[in-house]
Amino acid sequence: MTLAFDNSYARDLPGAYLRLAPDPAPAPKLLVLNRPLAASLGLDLQPAEAESWFSGAALPPGADPIAQAYAGHQFGGFSPQLGDGRAHLLGEVIAPDGKRFDIQLKGSGRTPFSRGGDGKAAIGPMLREYLISEAMAALGVPTTRSLAVVATGETVWRESALPGAVLARVAASHLRVGTFQFFAARGDKAQLKALADYTIARHDTGLSGADQPYLAFLDAVIDRQAKLIAQWMGIGFIHGVMNTDNMAVSGETIDYGPCAFMEGYAPGTVFSSIDHQGRYAYANQPVILGWNIARLAETLVPLIDPDPDRAVDLANDRLQSIAGRYRTEWLAVMRAKLGLIGEDPGDAALADDLMTAMTGADWTLTFRRLADPAALRPLFDDFTVMAAWLPRWQARAGDGAARRIAAANPAVIPRNHQVEAALTAATAGDMAPFHALLAAVQEPFVEREGFMLPAPSGFGDYVTFCGT
Repeated sequence: MTLAFDNSYARDLPGAYLRLAPDPAPAPKLLVLNRPLAASLGLDLQPAEAESWFSGAALPPGADPIAQAYAGHQFGGFSPQLGDGRAHLLGEVIAPDGKRFDIQLKGSGRTPFSRGGDGKAAIGPMLREYLISEAMAALGVPTTRSLAVVATGETVWRESALPGAVLARVAASHLRVGTFQFFAARGDKAQLKALADYTIARHDTGLSGADQPYLAFLDAVIDRQAKLIAQWMGIGFIHGVMNTDNMAVSGETIDYGPCAFMEGYAPGTVFSSIDHQGRYAYANQPVILGWNIARLAETLVPLIDPDPDRAVDLANDRLQSIAGRYRTEWLAVMRAKLGLIGEDPGDAALADDLMTAMTGADWTLTFRRLADPAALRPLFDDFTVMAAWLPRWQARAGDGAARRIAAANPAVIPRNHQVEAALTAATAGDMAPFHALLAAVQEPFVEREGFMLPAPSGFGDYVTFCGT
């Protein structure tokens, strides 16, 4: 088949990328192909095509591969030039529903943005992104998707020799806060305006005729990100590296590096090996939401209003609303997880007090078992506070709560010990555990024996890595 590319980013934003081809894989082997996703994009992909096109071994007709430029704050420190150091955007396709999507290769070779890296990726991290992003999609969380993972036949050196792989990623776009920072840092107002206009046309078409389209765009990004981070918090997801170059203005979760799902509830939970100060800990994610959006607002100030002082005042007004908007979204998530109907003035205190009561207990199982105190009690070392909280919840939730809870709270998440076991087996050539876990997380509300319990006590403290 052919892919009907329509590469608007490369066409409309010269200066925002470098044109270059991915490295050809010497011995590609298709490990996994996401047929339902391909079908939703209108692609009737054959395995041989996916193996060749998504490994860099050959370019699909119409592809115009580029490495996108962007900047970013990484753990609070600003880098004026980052960019795709191991990724190539093949192009954009229009799905049957009219929506536009990027198809990008990750781990596809060095670019001028590589900053000393080898531009490659290993099988484990690429399968991790496939697994976690598909779990997020099944949970209803906005996310980039994984179309395929192809082993390259090359060896990648990290702490040891590992088999290489390329991930084909699908996204509403790869436009990031850092993309705006790239041009703002250079004082290039014309290119910044072109980028903002392109982004609005792609993601917020209705804003193009607004009186203040760039302020309205900032508002729209706040809305999307507040909803997204509230959803992360609701499922115990920890992104691990919320740098500004990892915040997509589309509102999708992007760049699954040192991410993981929290098991025992602890607000300070960190998994990333490089997050030594806990900047991106579970409880800090809403704070970083505001911090990152403030960086986006800074780039938009020259476009918001000709009067710099007025532009800053308008942007600050929106920034000051973030905490309240996030709190509203978080409370909506909590009401659903608690099986509540409608709104009650006491709901916020009910949700906050649950956070205190469940400290240390398994996040996912506590919500899943909420309607069954007998099954809930074994999750707690001390059930006293939870026992005092339950009657308040029962009085508020009323009839039918058990059914609503089962519909809103997953039985299965990608448990860390199971993810590691699946990736270890896949690296050694056995894909069966990966496919079994993938099938489970793709139906997260179905109870499956062997996939619902937390890690055994001997699993130890879990640490994740960026995979670069």
